[in-house]
Amino acid sequence: MYRHISNSHEWKNIRLVATDMDGTLTQEGKFTSSLLQALENLAATGVKVLIVTGRSAGWVSGLSSLMPVAGALAENGGLFYSSLKLEPLTLTPIPDLAQHRQDLATTFTKLQSQFPQIQESADNRFRVTDWTFDVADLTLNELQYLSNLCQLEGWGFTYSNVQCHIKPQAQNKSAGLLQVLREYFPEYSLEQVVTVGDSPNDESLFDSRYFPISVGVANVMKYANQLQYQPTYVTNAAEGAGFFELSSYILQSLSTSKS
Repeated sequence: MYRHISNSHEWKNIRLVATDMDGTLTQEGKFTSSLLQALENLAATGVKVLIVTGRSAGWVSGLSSLMPVAGALAENGGLFYSSLKLEPLTLTPIPDLAQHRQDLATTFTKLQSQFPQIQESADNRFRVTDWTFDVADLTLNELQYLSNLCQLEGWGFTYSNVQCHIKPQAQNKSAGLLQVLREYFPEYSLEQVVTVGDSPNDESLFDSRYFPISVGVANVMKYANQLQYQPTYVTNAAEGAGFFELSSYILQSLSTSKS
């Protein structure tokens, strides 16, 4: 049973928000003025925000420098872009990048031989650590079959409401975020971090062994039966409106604690 988010005492301790992007910060695929205002308000009160997305290195390089955030993790934990510098930190070691990309392409071709309808994502050319194709109209059974095929080829597999990812097996949002928190934000305990997401590629952010406070925006309930780890709380609103709901509770708690 999901616990709906409320004005809990937990929010006054939050100092860092690690959030997915598509379907979590976006509203019908777009950033809104309300979201940007929420991010600016959190920054003004000293709450750091990290975007943790499956989007490509190319996309995230620009986003991390243009948005009012402390940084962003790309490709489900493959790379980290700090807002303070242009060069990324590679979180997944890749000794030979050219060979890595070729191996990913070969695996995708094998998947395509069984699922001719799958198409490489438009942003795949801007990727470093993983390979993506559009989730389109794939059924749950087909997604599971694709996951099994990737496992047989020695790769991991995950998907969001937008894309499917062929990736290194150990690469996920949780592992990448934990490394970034240790190296860049050691002053924060995990009890001061809230993780936010909406789909299966956010599942590792809901693992309470690492992140005791996690939030799913309301559209996460679409995947309730597919998630091994469930968020601690769920917002009443979906997508970006749900993130705004969470940010409002955090800002209200901080304001109350200072008064």
